[in-house]
Amino acid sequence: MAALAEIAGCFAAWAVLRQGASAWWLLPGALSLGVFAWALTWVEADAAGRAFAAYGGVYIAASLAWLWAVEGRAPTPWDLAGAALCLCGAGVILAGAARGAS
Repeated sequence: MAALAEIAGCFAAWAVLRQGASAWWLLPGALSLGVFAWALTWVEADAAGRAFAAYGGVYIAASLAWLWAVEGRAPTPWDLAGAALCLCGAGVILAGAARGAS
């Protein structure tokens, strides 16, 4: 949910600034970014930075899903390989946190 809210909010700003969409797009975009920040607080983690770092891998994968589903552009094999690496990195962060590593 956090990734979708963040991507939608940022896409609204992108549409206004880069594609000439109406400035009214910024209102739902700002609301969406507020939902994003709120959703990140649901993560069970001992430190905000660790939760945000692990979320980064999810964000990258979700961004590529957005690219495909909303923008109609299929990710390249390089995109998919990069996202897989990032998700593995997020997994390492979460596994370390679960083991109590500091």
